[in-house]
Amino acid sequence: MASPHFLGFCKRQNLNDKLLRKLKTLLNSVNGVLDDAEEKQIIKPSVEKWLNELKDAVYEADDLLDEIGYEALRSEAESESESAAQTNPRKVWNLLASYNPFQKGSEEKLKDVIERLQDLVSQLDALGLREHDAREASGSGIPTTSLVQECDVYGRDADKEAIVDRLISDDPRSGDLEVVLIVGMGGIGKTTLAQLVYNDERIKDRFGYQAWVCVSEEYDVFRVTKDVIEEVTRQACDIRTFNQLQLELKRILKGQRFLLVLDDVWIDEDGKWDMLQMPFKSGAKGSKVIVTTRNQNVASVMGTRSIYHLNQLDNDDCWLLFSRHAFGDADEFADHPHLEVVGREVVRKCKGIPLAAKTLGGLLHSERDVYKWEKVLNSNLWDLSSNKILPALKLSYYYLPSHLKRCFAYCALFPEDYEFRKDELVLLWMAKGFLIQPGGHSNFEEIGEQYLHDLISRSLFQQSIIDKSCFTMHDLIHDLAKFVSGELCFRLEGSDSWKVSQMTRHVSLETACYSPSVQFEAISRYPSLRTFLPLHRGWSWKSRSLECEVVNNLLSSLKRLRVLSFSGYDVAELSVSVGGLKHLRYLNLSGTHIEKLYDSVSSLYNLQTLILNDCRKLTLLPDSFGKLKQLQHLNIFRTSIRNLPESFSCLINLHYLNNGETKLKEMPSQMGKLSNLRKLTDFVLGKGSGSTIKELGQLHYLHESLTIWNLQFVNDVRDASLANLKGKKYLKLLKFVWNSNTDDSVHERVVLEQLQPTTNLESLSIIGYGGTRFADWLGHFSFSTMASIELRGCKHCSSLPPLGQLGSLKNLSIVAFDAVLAVGPEFYGSSPMGKKSFGSLKTLLFEKMENWQEWNSAGRIGSGAFPVLEQLYIKDCPNLSKAMPSKLPCLETLVIEGCQQLNMATIPSDRATYCMHLVDDHRDVWLNRFATIRPQHLQVVRFFCHHPPRQSLELVNGLSTALEEIEICRSNSLTHFPLHAFPKLKMLSLRYCDSLESLLELTDSTINSDASSLDSLEVSNCPNLVSFPKGGLLAPNLTQLLLQSCLKLKSLPEKMHSLIPSLLLLRLTDCPELESFPEGGLPSKLQSLEIYDCSKLIAWRRNWKLQSLPALLHLYIGSDIAMESFPHDEAMLPPTLTSLEISDLQNLKSLDTRCFRHLTSLERLKIKNCPELEFIPNEKLPSSLRLLSIIMCPLLRLRCQQEKGELWPMISHIRDIFVY
Repeated sequence: MASPHFLGFCKRQNLNDKLLRKLKTLLNSVNGVLDDAEEKQIIKPSVEKWLNELKDAVYEADDLLDEIGYEALRSEAESESESAAQTNPRKVWNLLASYNPFQKGSEEKLKDVIERLQDLVSQLDALGLREHDAREASGSGIPTTSLVQECDVYGRDADKEAIVDRLISDDPRSGDLEVVLIVGMGGIGKTTLAQLVYNDERIKDRFGYQAWVCVSEEYDVFRVTKDVIEEVTRQACDIRTFNQLQLELKRILKGQRFLLVLDDVWIDEDGKWDMLQMPFKSGAKGSKVIVTTRNQNVASVMGTRSIYHLNQLDNDDCWLLFSRHAFGDADEFADHPHLEVVGREVVRKCKGIPLAAKTLGGLLHSERDVYKWEKVLNSNLWDLSSNKILPALKLSYYYLPSHLKRCFAYCALFPEDYEFRKDELVLLWMAKGFLIQPGGHSNFEEIGEQYLHDLISRSLFQQSIIDKSCFTMHDLIHDLAKFVSGELCFRLEGSDSWKVSQMTRHVSLETACYSPSVQFEAISRYPSLRTFLPLHRGWSWKSRSLECEVVNNLLSSLKRLRVLSFSGYDVAELSVSVGGLKHLRYLNLSGTHIEKLYDSVSSLYNLQTLILNDCRKLTLLPDSFGKLKQLQHLNIFRTSIRNLPESFSCLINLHYLNNGETKLKEMPSQMGKLSNLRKLTDFVLGKGSGSTIKELGQLHYLHESLTIWNLQFVNDVRDASLANLKGKKYLKLLKFVWNSNTDDSVHERVVLEQLQPTTNLESLSIIGYGGTRFADWLGHFSFSTMASIELRGCKHCSSLPPLGQLGSLKNLSIVAFDAVLAVGPEFYGSSPMGKKSFGSLKTLLFEKMENWQEWNSAGRIGSGAFPVLEQLYIKDCPNLSKAMPSKLPCLETLVIEGCQQLNMATIPSDRATYCMHLVDDHRDVWLNRFATIRPQHLQVVRFFCHHPPRQSLELVNGLSTALEEIEICRSNSLTHFPLHAFPKLKMLSLRYCDSLESLLELTDSTINSDASSLDSLEVSNCPNLVSFPKGGLLAPNLTQLLLQSCLKLKSLPEKMHSLIPSLLLLRLTDCPELESFPEGGLPSKLQSLEIYDCSKLIAWRRNWKLQSLPALLHLYIGSDIAMESFPHDEAMLPPTLTSLEISDLQNLKSLDTRCFRHLTSLERLKIKNCPELEFIPNEKLPSSLRLLSIIMCPLLRLRCQQEKGELWPMISHIRDIFVY
C-alpha cells in the first residue's frame, strides 16, 4: 500500500482514499493482538475460530489490494508502451480508465471486507485479546549463530561408550550380522548418538565400509538399498531394478566388514526387513547395523536382542546444552545470575529432552531481558499436551518474530524428510511476500538467506547429512510446522482431496505417486488457493503426462495463485489464460515440453520468479518480455533459446539469470542496464548488434561464476579493459572461451591481458585461446586463492605459464597444446624460499599433447615439486618419451593412455601405487616393460590392456599374485586366458577377443580350473568361444556371470549348481547356439536371470524349471520371434518373483492369466516392444504390483488408456503406471 506505483495509481484513478486508510487502520489493530491470539487459541476455541475468520478476511483484503497493485504496474507498462509508440496521451488515459477495477464492483468488495474486519475488531475485548508491549515484540536484536554443530553434545559419553563397545566386540550369539537398536522418544537424541558413534576413530579403524541412510516413515526397500550403495561407493547409482540393486550391493559388501546406520526406522513388516538385509549377509563376520527408532517393536521385526534404551538427559547436562545455545558458554551466566535462575527453571520443564533444550536455547540466544525469559517460563503452552508436539517446541514457534513464523509455517508443505535447497525456499518465501526489506536496501535473496540462517540458529532447520547444500526438518519440527499452519497448508496425497478445507490456501503434492488428472480436478475446486506446488524427491522423479485441457482448467479456476509449478509434468503448452493470473509471483515450468511462451505471459506484471530450465523444446521468449519489471529470477538453463528479446534490458530488477547450456547466439543489446544482476552464468558475444563485452563493466555486483563466450569477437581491446573483471571481487569461477582460429595472435594476447580478473578468483578456465604465450598475470603469486585451472585447446602456445607459483592450486588440466614440445622450468616458476612448486596440487592431467616430447623435472626448481600429488593422468601424448618426475611420494593413481614412446623406466616407482591404468593400442610391449619396474614396489589392483599377446600375460611375474581385476579388450592373438595364474583375481572381463576359445589352454588337461577368488566374469563379443573348461569351472564365490555375443558357445559351465553355488546374476545375450541349462540346473541362490536373443534356449523354456529356484527375484526375457504366449504354464514362474520384464517379442499375443495368480510378491512388470500383444490377464494383476510399464505396444496401449481403456479396471490399483 505504500509503494509509489500503488499510491500514484490510486491518485490518478480517484480511488476512495478514505476506504484505504480505514483498511490500513483495521489491519494495524488486529496485527497487534496476533501473538496473544496465537497463544490463547489453543485453550480457547472461540479465539481459534476468531483467528481463522480473521485470516480469511485478511486474505480477501490482500487479494483486492493486490489487484490495485497489479493495475498500477499494468498502467505503467501500458503507458510506456503507448509512449514508445507515440500514441495520443488522451488515448492512453482512456485506456487506463477502462481498467479501473473499482468500476467493476471491487469497491463494494472492499467495503464488505472492511465491514468484516470491523466486526472482528469489535470482538477483541470480549475475547480478552490484548496488544503485546514493545518488550514482548520478538526478534528484535537476536543475532544469528553459525550452523549447528553436532559436537555440541552433553551427557552422552556413557551412552556412546556402551554402543561402541557393542560394535567392536563380537557377540557369538549374533551370527554374521548383528543389529544394534537405539530406542527412544522423539527428540531424545538417538540420531546424535548414532552420529557420535559413527564418527568415532575406533569405529573407522574397525570397519572397512560405513554407510548412513535415513529411512523415515515411508519405508522403501528399493530406495534404502540404493542409498546404501551410493553411500558406500560415493557414486550415483542409476540401477533401476530392485534385483540388480541387491546383486550390486551384495557384490560390493562381499567379504567386507561394514557398519550401516539406518536412522529413524518405523518398519513393522518382517518381509521388508528380510528383503533389505539379504545383501548384508555377504559381508564379513563382525559387520554391524545400527538402527534408531521410537518403536521397540522394530526389534522383533529385525530379530535382534541388542537393544539400547536412550534416556533423557539429567538436569545438569540439559542445562549445559541449553546454556550453550542461549549464551554460547555456561560460564557467561555468572554475569547474569537473574537469567540463570529463570533459565534453570525453563530447563527443568524441558524434562531432559535435548531437542527442547537446544531449541529454547536458540530462541533465547543472547537475549538479556529477564522479562522475556519469564514469559517463556510462565507461558500457558507448557501445560498443553495436544497431539505429539512438545510444549517446548510450541514455545520455540510462539516466540519467533512474526516474519519467521510465516516462513516456518509455510514449510509444512514439504513432505517429511524432504530435502529443500536454499534458493528453492527463498524464492517461495519471496513469492509469498514473507521477505521484508528493511529500508528497501537489501535484495530479497540476501534477506531470505538471513531468514534461513535465523531458523537454523534456532535449530528449526538442520543441514542435510547427504547433501550439505540442502536442509531438512527433524520429524518433530515437521510436526510442529503442520500443527501451526493448521488448515492453511495441505499436502495432497492420492484421493484425499476431501480433507482440503475452504480455509486452505497452499497445496503441495508429490508428482511420482498418483494420477495427475485426479489431483488436478480436486485442486480446481478451491479457487482461493495461493500455492500449487508439485514436489519430487531426487530418487523418485518421473515425468507425468498432463493434458492441455487439465492445465487450462486449473489456470481458469485458480485466479488467486501466487505460486504455480508444473515441474515434473509433461506439459506441452501453456494457454493464453495464464495471463489472467494477476497475483502470480512464481512460475516453474522446468522440465516441461513447452515450445514457446505466449505474449500473455508478459501480462504477469507481479511475476518475480520464472523457472524454465530443461525446457529443451523452448526456442523463444515473447517480444514483450521486458514488461515483467518485477522479475528478479530467470532460469533458462538448457533450453533451445537462440535469441533474447530486445526488450530484455528493461528487466531492471533482474538479480539472477542462468542462461547456461542454451543456444544463444549473443546477448541482447544494453545488458549494462541490468545493474542489479548478481548472478549471470554466461555472457555470449556475437557479431551482430548485441551487447559488447564492455557492458559487463556496469554489472558491478556479479557473484559466483561467469563464462564469457566467443572472445574472438572482441575487436576493440579497450572494450576488454572496460569490462573491469579485475574489480568484480565477488566472482569465484571464471571461464574464457574462444571458438575460432585467429589470424592475429598478438591481438588475442592483448585481449587476455586486459581481461585480468579479481585476485579473489578460485577457479579459472581458458579454452581455445589463440595467442602464442599467456598473459603475465596468469600464474602470478597474487592469485593466492586459485585452486583450480583448466587450459584447453590453446594450440599456438609453445610454453606453459608458471603455474607452480600458485600455492593454493589443487587441480590442473592441460589439454590440446599442439605447439608445446617440452615442459620445463617455465612451468614450475620461481616459488618463494622454502616453498615447493605445486605445493598443494593433488590432481594433474595432460591430454592430447601431440608434439610434446620431454618433461624436464630435473634441477633445483623441479626438485621436491608435487609433494602431495595423488592423481596423475597422461593421455594421448604419442611423442612423449623423456623423463617424468621421479619422486611423487603421495601418488595413488597413475593413468597412462596412448603414450607409445614413453619409457617405462621413467614411471615413478617410489611408492606402492594403488591403481595403475595402462592403455597402449599400438605396440605389444607394455607388459614386458611393466614387469621390469620392480613389482615389489607396486600393488596393482586394476590392470587394463589393449591387444595383449599371449606371451605377455606370462611376463607379469609376481604381479599375477596381486592382481584383483583384469580387463582385456580387442586382442586378436589371445586364444586362451591362464586363469590359474591369477589366484587373487576377483573380476575378469574379456571383450572383443576374436581368437579366444577357452579360459584354459585346451591341450593341457592337467591345469586346474580353480577360480576360487573370482566374483565377476564377463565374456562378450568373443565369437569363437566354444566352451568352458571340461568338468566345470570351480568358482565358489562367483556372483555374476555375463555372456554376450558368443556366437559359437553351445553350453554353460558344467555342474553350475554345485561348482558355482553363490551365483546371483546370470545374463545371457546373443548366444544363438546355447541350447539348455547344465545338468543339475542353475544354482539355488540365483536371484536374477536375464535371457535375450538366445533363440534355442528360449525355445527350450518348458524345461527351465525356474520354480526350483527359491531365491529368484528378477526375470528378463527378450528378443524372440516364435513365442506367441507367455508363460507357457502356471508352474513356469516362481512365486518369489518381484520383477518381470519382457521385451522385443515380435509375435507375442497374450499373457496367460493363470500364471499371474500365484505371483503374490510381484512389484514391477515391464513390457516393451511387443507390437502384437493385445491381452493381459482378464482379472486384476497382483495387488503387490507397484509399477507397470508398457512401452511400444500399440494394441495394448489403447486398451490400457486411463479411465477409457477396457483393461483399465484391471490395472487402476497400481501406484505407478507408464504407458507410451
